Amino acid sequence: MKIVKDIYQYTAVFEPDKKSGGFTVTIPSLPGCISEGDTFEQAVLNIQEAAELYLDVMKQKKTAIPWEEKGVVVAPIQVKI
Repeated sequence: MKIVKDIYQYTAVFEPDKKSGGFTVTIPSLPGCISEGDTFEQAVLNIQEAAELYLDVMKQKKTAIPWEEKGVVVAPIQVKI
């Protein structure tokens, strides 16, 4: 028996947590999908798990799963004023 899974790609926003260190992470395309981690690497793993659980619930409820076009890049820029 072969198990086939679809792979979706989403943009995750990592914000440093200045009070306790680490990162808080959200996925704008999945409202309410939020996680955190003490390191960037841990935050990545945690938001992946949170997104999988989020999408599993959507699938169980037979809700349309949002699709995000690939190729989105988010980067900080500096502006002189």
